[in-house]
Amino acid sequence: MALVKSGWLWRQSSILRRWKRNWFVLYLDGSLVYYHDETQRDMDGRIHIKYSCRDVRIGRECKDVQPPEGRSRDCLLTVVLRDGSKTTLCAESEDDAVAWKMAVLEAKSTPVRRGFGTGNEVPGVTGKKAGKGWMPPLMAAPGVTHVIVREDPYRVSGDQMALGLLAGAATGAALGSFMWMPCWF
Repeated sequence: MALVKSGWLWRQSSILRRWKRNWFVLYLDGSLVYYHDETQRDMDGRIHIKYSCRDVRIGRECKDVQPPEGRSRDCLLTVVLRDGSKTTLCAESEDDAVAWKMAVLEAKSTPVRRGFGTGNEVPGVTGKKAGKGWMPPLMAAPGVTHVIVREDPYRVSGDQMALGLLAGAATGAALGSFMWMPCWF
């Protein structure tokens, strides 16, 4: 997945409220992943910004939080999650905190769109079909942000859910009646 922003941020632990420095990577799909270091081998955690972020606050908006020693309150960044929890971060500078806020809000609101066509055509090749999940190669000028949308395969509409429940009930009733049939003879 495309990288939106990466860099060092201080993260406050949720239990002891200690500050720990992590390498953060924000991906275009809305995943904010933090690692032990910039080699990105040991993942410490992940926040799904698109689904779980409710608000992002910076600087003086981050009430009741003391920044790490030697850092200004203006460098603080708080990601408020839908479940009521918060992830408190501290950037290297006030400008960096603003940049992270803008990147997180953009990742939160940017729809991820799938490539062109139905996804089965191979461009430039007539009659050739690609395998499931094939994505066209990303081609654009440097600095262009690509947005890729993938439909959630587990998303079910209310109509589909009702039809599935009705079909399941009918099948259960039919199978239940067959179970009693040997007792009739």
